[in-house]
Amino acid sequence: MGAEGTVLGFTESQIAEFGVTFGVGAFIAYMLFIIWSLAKQSKAGRLGTFVLFFVLAFGMIGFIAKSIIAKLLGI
Repeated sequence: MGAEGTVLGFTESQIAEFGVTFGVGAFIAYMLFIIWSLAKQSKAGRLGTFVLFFVLAFGMIGFIAKSIIAKLLGI
């Protein structure tokens, strides 16, 4: 460890923020892949694929919007 409370020059809160940002981002990308795979395997067609992405990805859109709004408001 470097200075007290840091790892490689980063504080614990910086490491946690990085982990949450990129960890959740990777998880969202993986979930989008799962939705695409589900649509492909079920032969959903264009409308069915759109419905799957819209409905199942709606929660992810809310999470992303929350992050953007928090950044804009400085929270």
